[in-house]
Amino acid sequence: EDPSLERHFKGHRDAITSVDFSLNKKQLASGSMDSCLMIWSMRPQMRAYRFVGHKDAVMCVQFSPSGHLVASGSRDKTVRLWVPSVKGESTVFKAHTATVRSVNFSSDGQSLVTASDDKTVKVWTVHRQKFLFSLSQHINWVRCARFSPDGRLIVSASDDKTVKLWDKTSRECIHSFCEHGGFVNHVDFHPSGTCIAAAGTDNTVKVWDVRMNRLLQHYQGNAVVNSLSFHPSGNYLVTASNDSTLKILDLLEGRLLYTLHGHQGPATCVAFSRAGDLFASGGSDEQVMVWKTNFDAADYGDVLKTQKSGISMDGTH
Repeated sequence: EDPSLERHFKGHRDAITSVDFSLNKKQLASGSMDSCLMIWSMRPQMRAYRFVGHKDAVMCVQFSPSGHLVASGSRDKTVRLWVPSVKGESTVFKAHTATVRSVNFSSDGQSLVTASDDKTVKVWTVHRQKFLFSLSQHINWVRCARFSPDGRLIVSASDDKTVKLWDKTSRECIHSFCEHGGFVNHVDFHPSGTCIAAAGTDNTVKVWDVRMNRLLQHYQGNAVVNSLSFHPSGNYLVTASNDSTLKILDLLEGRLLYTLHGHQGPATCVAFSRAGDLFASGGSDEQVMVWKTNFDAADYGDVLKTQKSGISMDGTH
């Protein structure tokens, strides 16, 4: 069965910048240029929460692994940590000297990595809300930063056209991937931690092996790719592009599986749920959409089995 549109959330008053599911799939968070963070209930007839506090556009949102917190980064240069309940209380990190483009929790929920137009990547402790250190070798805006699944590495993507891999302990840049022909909008780790995928304004998605630092796969599109998300099985990747489409790539076959049309205008962000049975997308059209993945269930069971035995993508495609 093809992926299908399941839910439509309307309530933001400007372009959506970011979407993320809570662990239990009961909630979906979205950030928007309207300066608001919304928490949508996936249960029918439940009200949405609108969180107001940022003084300018919300650029990024992410649930903590437990789902008890939501982090957001804004053009107002701050990071906020919210409790996703009725009250919507939040604490503020005076984070950067420019727009915060990206927030990401480590898989143990203890650390937060942020990326900014001030050209730095910063790491923080979540509970003491303490700044730990900066990574500052990028020479232009940093659009995205992510921890590896084991928390030992950080990957960052920048308008300097590089993707950089960092060792969290030594705080050294281990490698710079320079193959992008444009700004790099988004980067993330494969669930196995062995690869990264990056999306760029050169209309490509590139997948690299971080152990050998070599390019494994290269997908050429015909529009700027704004965002991407790995399926938890590690076998699929979903992308959001300026041509208003979402695309699902089959990483094992190395080919495009589906092109989905739903948004009017650029698709700005996309994310799989933690179980992979849903994905959400946001667009310049102010809409948040939730899609049923509908990948073949039998195939899916095998996928998860192979993942557990440690098979990762190889470079044969």
